[in-house]
Amino acid sequence: MSHFAVIAPPFLSHVRTLEALLGELLRRGHRVTWLARPEVRALIRDSRIGFAPVGAVTDWSRPLSEVAARAARPGSPWGLRHVIEDMAEATTRLCAAGRQALRQAGADVVIADQMEAAGGLLAEALRLPCVSVACALPVNREPLVPLPVMPWAYEDSERALQRNLASARIHDWFMAPHARAVQAAALGLGLPPRQGLWECLSPQLQISQTTPGFDFPRTQLPAHFHAVGPLRAPPAAEPPLALPVRDGKAFVFASLGTMQGNRLALFRRIAAACRALDAQLLLAHCGGLDAAQVEAVARAGATWVTDFAPQRAALKRADAVVSHGGLNTVLDALVAGTPMLALPIAFDHPGSAARLVRAGAGLSLSPRLATAGAIRRRLRRLLSDGSFRRHAARAGAEVAAAGGAPRAADLIEGTFNLRAAAPEARLAG
Repeated sequence: MSHFAVIAPPFLSHVRTLEALLGELLRRGHRVTWLARPEVRALIRDSRIGFAPVGAVTDWSRPLSEVAARAARPGSPWGLRHVIEDMAEATTRLCAAGRQALRQAGADVVIADQMEAAGGLLAEALRLPCVSVACALPVNREPLVPLPVMPWAYEDSERALQRNLASARIHDWFMAPHARAVQAAALGLGLPPRQGLWECLSPQLQISQTTPGFDFPRTQLPAHFHAVGPLRAPPAAEPPLALPVRDGKAFVFASLGTMQGNRLALFRRIAAACRALDAQLLLAHCGGLDAAQVEAVARAGATWVTDFAPQRAALKRADAVVSHGGLNTVLDALVAGTPMLALPIAFDHPGSAARLVRAGAGLSLSPRLATAGAIRRRLRRLLSDGSFRRHAARAGAEVAAAGGAPRAADLIEGTFNLRAAAPEARLAG
């Protein structure tokens, strides 16, 4: 039995993804402790996961609720700069306190989300085995692969190469506050210099949810990089879709994820588009709307409005889905064989949407251009052209067969020669 320490960004989508992997490791008899700012404890549902707070709430510049709100709606380039500064503070504080926290926890393996550099840095400094997990699109860099935040498609040409290099230079200039934090943290931990997330990945094992058939072509991934598909709890852990959906009438599921669920204006346009198509719409706002706003979306044309829905069940029943293009929702839609209209908002949403379009499994539309009419026209295409569903099902077959959390746990145990608890010990625990 081994003791895993988890270091990740403090956002709900990353927490839920990693919880699925941790649940599988716990089932095998391992121990898990999550290292994070104190407020993250409230996001973790699995009571078996230990928690080690990094500092007190007052040690951080601003509360987590404000950090999450700024990340969801930076508002301007300068607002985005503040989000990057929040990332830099997280890496700085985790690296400053993490060495002692890891020692006190007695962890012998680090599970590091790719989007938080502190995990890889601390593991290297303490010479602990490390697993890098790409909950979002992989940050591994290749010259011909656009960065995850970029909206354009893959192209094998000199023109595309120069575009990618230029965009990477601009991206890295904008990310300079975080780069300085990574550099300082590496120096403070006695490590060789580095400046970006892609230089803080595990040299032993990297796990990604993004499968080769859905990702852009890659030629420079290390041999220890493994695509395992979606990290999810077993389907039995999710309730069924208990709605009176009418057969013979189009059914659309819409969700903008846990961070974008307060976008009332966009939800109303989605609802109006579905009303114009005479389509049934289930809209999940993930707690982002109040009662009056829920009523406004219903008046605009939504058939059902809820905070959270059983996503995999809803996607399996839906004829089309409207989403922000978050990787978790995109992969779940592919497994369900359901075509998607992606409205990419932030982070790696543009990259996921570009891959979706390349796979032929959906369409992409900028939220800035997403009028009710534009959404209606694209939804009509998805509902009437069967090729989108066929392409989604084809890509989804690879995703579904990739192995998920059980394969990820097998790779972790196999790479580091870890022994799970005996079956009788698991039952006793």
